[in-house]
Amino acid sequence: MEGRTDELFAQARRAKGFMPDDEGNALYRAARRAGTEAGGDGTFVEVGAWCGKSTVYLGAAAETTGAALFSIDHHHGSEENQPGWEHHDDEVVDPATGRIDTLPFWRRTIDDAGLGGCVVGVVGISSVIALHWRTPIDFCFIDGGHGEEPAWADFRGWAPHVAVGRWLAIHDVFPDPADGGRPPYDLWCAALASGEFVEDGECGSLRVLRRAGPPTGAR
Repeated sequence: MEGRTDELFAQARRAKGFMPDDEGNALYRAARRAGTEAGGDGTFVEVGAWCGKSTVYLGAAAETTGAALFSIDHHHGSEENQPGWEHHDDEVVDPATGRIDTLPFWRRTIDDAGLGGCVVGVVGISSVIALHWRTPIDFCFIDGGHGEEPAWADFRGWAPHVAVGRWLAIHDVFPDPADGGRPPYDLWCAALASGEFVEDGECGSLRVLRRAGPPTGAR
């Protein structure tokens, strides 16, 4: 299995995206722990997939532990990916529509990695999907839009679905505003301030939290 994991990590490094190798490795380890504790039928959710780099790290953990990963994205890019912004990439623009469309890139990444058996792509607005979601989550990774509105919508939609004793991970958490945008950091602070989550690991801008109690107002 170690050879397979090395192969998947190499695939993740080749994919388009913004996940440093050390953070991807840490994400894998955290998700693998969650999948192991779930005992072979874990549920992972990824909110924000871009072209599949983080999906492969999470998919590697899902494959190893028998979990299923639901990768959620509308695939039209976040605010910071649009033309004129720092993280825009002309290659992912559909020439027929003039809009970003990362779904073909994501699908190719997952197919090349051979992860179709444990990774399920869910295309749509994360907050709408969250409203209809009913399955307790063992590991939830939030890395969607970093603007104020989409980031909070992802957090409010998905954090309540994380089961007690399970994990929530947030990417691009920068305590120093000079290093990056504030919303992911604010989400992390809100999770801790709620008393529902406790810190359980970090690597670079990746923060891992464990749910210590039910969502506020839950029975």
